[in-house]
Amino acid sequence: MNKQTLEIVKQAYQIEKECIEEMLSFFDEEAFSKAVDLLKNAQRIGTCGCGHSGIICQHMAHLLCCIERPARFISPAEAVHGATGFLQDGDVMIFASRGGKTKELLPIIDICKSKNVKIISVTENMESPLALSSDVVLKQHVNRETDRYNSQGTTSTTALCMIFHSLQTALIEETGFKNEQFALIHPGGAVGERLNKK
Repeated sequence: MNKQTLEIVKQAYQIEKECIEEMLSFFDEEAFSKAVDLLKNAQRIGTCGCGHSGIICQHMAHLLCCIERPARFISPAEAVHGATGFLQDGDVMIFASRGGKTKELLPIIDICKSKNVKIISVTENMESPLALSSDVVLKQHVNRETDRYNSQGTTSTTALCMIFHSLQTALIEETGFKNEQFALIHPGGAVGERLNKK
């Protein structure tokens, strides 16, 4: 690896570090609290996004299951072919789209509205169709992606992860979730061994 590449790699750490630090200035306490309340009271939670956002939405669904909030990732392709039947009146769908204009998501918004499913969106574009159709909007801030062309989903996925991680952190506090509950549903691996150590 040449010296220039090594410098660009080191810059990647700095770019993502700065992004997370800057995100705090966009933190909306009222919107965040409303999102936590919706998630806390939902019987079921869906997550939905395309591409890199979709992958991080899968991660969020798993995080929610880990704290006993019934959740599943609903693929945008499957959502319009019956998968939104998972969601019922009063449930919550989390959408993630940096630009807020992802065409695959727009028909799913209409389904959610018809079923009285509450919508939480995470987007950088607060005037986008997704944001304007949502019950709660959490702003995603991205300074730039880490690659030289500013085009790969790198810093943007870190920013989305940070928002999802903060939601899970809040839900643990607000629902009174106990580590003993996690031990029961996570007996596997090194974490399970530590949690279940007699």
